[in-house]
Amino acid sequence: MDKLLVSVVIRTLNEERYLEELLASIKVQESDLFDIEVVLVDSGSTDNTLPIAKSYNCRITYIKKSEFTFGRSLNIGCEFANGDFLVFISGHCIPCDKSWVENLVKPLVETCDYTYGRQLGRDTTKFSERQLFLKYFPEKSSIPQEGFFCNNANSALRKDVWEQFKFDEQLTGCEDMYLAKDIVAKGGLIGYVAEAGVYHIHDESWKNVQIRYEREAIALQKIMPQVHVSVQDMIKYIVVGIVKDVKISIKKNVFFKEIYSIIRFRVAQYYGAYKGNHINRKLSQQMKLKYFYPRVTDMKVTTEYKEVKGSEECQK
Repeated sequence: MDKLLVSVVIRTLNEERYLEELLASIKVQESDLFDIEVVLVDSGSTDNTLPIAKSYNCRITYIKKSEFTFGRSLNIGCEFANGDFLVFISGHCIPCDKSWVENLVKPLVETCDYTYGRQLGRDTTKFSERQLFLKYFPEKSSIPQEGFFCNNANSALRKDVWEQFKFDEQLTGCEDMYLAKDIVAKGGLIGYVAEAGVYHIHDESWKNVQIRYEREAIALQKIMPQVHVSVQDMIKYIVVGIVKDVKISIKKNVFFKEIYSIIRFRVAQYYGAYKGNHINRKLSQQMKLKYFYPRVTDMKVTTEYKEVKGSEECQK
């Protein structure tokens, strides 16, 4: 029996730090069911990302920075891919073992339309983000699950399902949840596969943590328009998040090591969510650069942001 082809799609922009480890891990994946190809969608890397990818015989396609959105880059990668099954992994994620692909994709053959796997912290992953990973990516699988939560840092999708729905190309994030919501609305199934784990290594400044949650909150307005974050909500969430993390840090005997990080992360997370929840107009090119390329742009957005805040209408 011929094996089925899986295309691992990776969006890249200057991902040399972990890309070789990621590609080496993909190369040694073991499966009785699947063959694997690797597809890169690169948006202008200037480091060693492309030479590394070529040394591992990756198939590479490109997207201009001016045309980049998370959904559009994935659609380009999916169109370019040859596989009947599409696996998505961030360029700074590393599979935990040699069965990652098989565990993640097998439910697509049997029951599900879209799956996502576990995420664990490593290296520079911040303490509070590790707690979020434990909350949203537990030890026990749910195949299929209830609801439409999903995360493309570590996920898999049948190509015929992608061809029917495709990723929204306008969202500033959460394109995975938007697609999953459409699939579930049409009777499809989403599965969480705890056995398909990756180490998710975020190495962000505090400003970029805030930007990440800000852009995701903008996207969530389209996915869950009923959600409104008030100033009071923001303060409550910050306090509760800090208190919970502090209790865990005390149990782990890392309170003094992590207290600063805990406070900075929770403030950045919920202040970003509050700001993003209150932006409700079309994004300019300048704002898109802020949200899509926070690590490589030093653009000033103060004037633009004042314009946004001056024209927004508070959601009731």
